[in-house]
Amino acid sequence: MISAVHEDENERRSARYKLTETEHGRVWGDCVEAEGLFGEPQRGTYELFGWVPEKSGVPAWAGSRVWLVPDDEALDPWLLEDAESAGQPPGADSLVLTGLDDYEGPPEGYRGRVRVHDGHRWLGSCQEFTRVLPPGQVPPPLVLRGLAPSDRLRAALMKGTRRALDLEEAALEIRDSRGEPLADRLLWATVRDWRPSSCGADLIDLELDGGRFTPVPEYARPVWERWLAGPPDAVNTWAGLDTRHRGAWHDLVRERACRRSHHDRPAGHTYELDGRYITDEPALYLALGEAVNGPGGYFGGCLAALDDCLRGTFGYTAPATLLWRDAATARKHLSHVLTPDGRPHDLFAAVLEALAEGGMDVTLA
Repeated sequence: MISAVHEDENERRSARYKLTETEHGRVWGDCVEAEGLFGEPQRGTYELFGWVPEKSGVPAWAGSRVWLVPDDEALDPWLLEDAESAGQPPGADSLVLTGLDDYEGPPEGYRGRVRVHDGHRWLGSCQEFTRVLPPGQVPPPLVLRGLAPSDRLRAALMKGTRRALDLEEAALEIRDSRGEPLADRLLWATVRDWRPSSCGADLIDLELDGGRFTPVPEYARPVWERWLAGPPDAVNTWAGLDTRHRGAWHDLVRERACRRSHHDRPAGHTYELDGRYITDEPALYLALGEAVNGPGGYFGGCLAALDDCLRGTFGYTAPATLLWRDAATARKHLSHVLTPDGRPHDLFAAVLEALAEGGMDVTLA
């Protein structure tokens, strides 16, 4: 017999993971371990024929946001996130590029010339391309070990029919070691198997189909493990990370912020931004978030999100003052970037303009 979730609040605080249905927020169960949380998400693969690289070439990790820009200006560019280069096949003039496709993908029917850039520089161009279908693979399951099931889940498992074991859309809510909400992951929760758990009496190991679950990329595991231990207690804890891992750090900063209430400081407050490490776009928003909301703080991740934060409920009330120290670092690295369609863009100036319009009087130092 499967026991229901205990209602003791002290026990609930020790559970790091909670599986809930998304429609009504009712709990299926909670546990301390989620095997399969980390893995390799399904990636789109493109072979770019007639590849002509720019002088800098394409590194193994091509960039967090790589844009493919069609030669036909009437067509929109499309995005590969967290793009990697598999290099050029021996004896071929093509380049293999993989990444997480955006929701649009290539313009329908277009396979012609494209230019490729990473938001900062052009990487090269090709005469034509094809999207390579990945080999069919059975994704590993998501296993919730030591799960204390709710009455509803216990009843579904006892019934055991295909309909009963389809828990439909659910969210895996993730908390840090202090019991504070950190992030969640959506999935279509279909039970593949379950068994008594070695973690304790009346607990189970619940195996869910991994086909509709997007795991956290393996490269981000160290960043997640740092945050699962608790939020940082000092600013610039992320400063030693490369751009890829700074992006993963900011993803958690944003997710955590969406699950917390913020107390806006009164108007007239003076903030101080440490600009020494702003050598890329993730660092810009990490430093700005910590200037306004302290270690691990959030204050936007793009210009649109920054504008939202300046309107209130994210720790800030206009008007205010910002002292931006070592601003020359950000000016050097962010003044010459590219828009999705490849046009030159001054991100540093755009951020200053957004801050000014939001009532932030910025002094550069």
